[in-house]
Amino acid sequence: MVDPTNEEKLLLTQITELAERSLHEQQPLWTDFLDPSQLEQVKAVLAWNNGVRFRVFGGYSKAERQRLVVYPDYYIAEAIEPALGYLQIVSNSPEELTHRDFLGSILALGLKREKIGDLLVTGSVCQVILVPELVPFILSHLERVGNSRVKTAEIEPEQLNLPDIREKEIRTTVASLRLDALAALGFGESRTKMAREIRAERLKVNWKPVKNPDQLVSPGDVISMRGRGRVVFREQTGTSKKGRLGVVLVRQL
Repeated sequence: MVDPTNEEKLLLTQITELAERSLHEQQPLWTDFLDPSQLEQVKAVLAWNNGVRFRVFGGYSKAERQRLVVYPDYYIAEAIEPALGYLQIVSNSPEELTHRDFLGSILALGLKREKIGDLLVTGSVCQVILVPELVPFILSHLERVGNSRVKTAEIEPEQLNLPDIREKEIRTTVASLRLDALAALGFGESRTKMAREIRAERLKVNWKPVKNPDQLVSPGDVISMRGRGRVVFREQTGTSKKGRLGVVLVRQL
């Protein structure tokens, strides 16, 4: 079992304190945005806290980054309104802007990543889910993304352009469950190139940075690569007569 990092220990301490405050103040209290790995850790901690319950909100059903609200178990859950804000950023420039461009310009205003949820980028339009208290600030201060001038407006959640997630199933065999082997198959690259990408820390497993190509992965793990999406190791299907391991990968496009 891998020992938690200092950041993980701090997060779990903060969640425990948040649950205690919620009981003491008798009201719902919110976290910032958490990635899926953090959410799983937080849920495990809260499962042992008597007297509190929790819900998660990310703006839409497939949201990757979500806020968690913890509340006393006697509180009416349906009365809790999602503490989320929504912005739309539109560029009139022919220059193609990416998720990184939009996020970088937002963070350059001095904001922290944990205050920002998912960014939905379609062409020259970026829709941002964020903590509501930052909406007025970004409306007043965000004028450019890269070299492009932009217009920013507040929108309703019903106006989100939800992503159409396409999947490609890959059934194959591997000599071992090394990260570089499965990532190479999932992303359609050579194993040598994938090993370089891993050492350059361009990949994550379960939303945690990795740098060892020989790290072993397990069914259920999510391998993500900067700018390339993600691959889910869905299942291991057995062993061939030659000793190779059958695997099922799902590439999310």
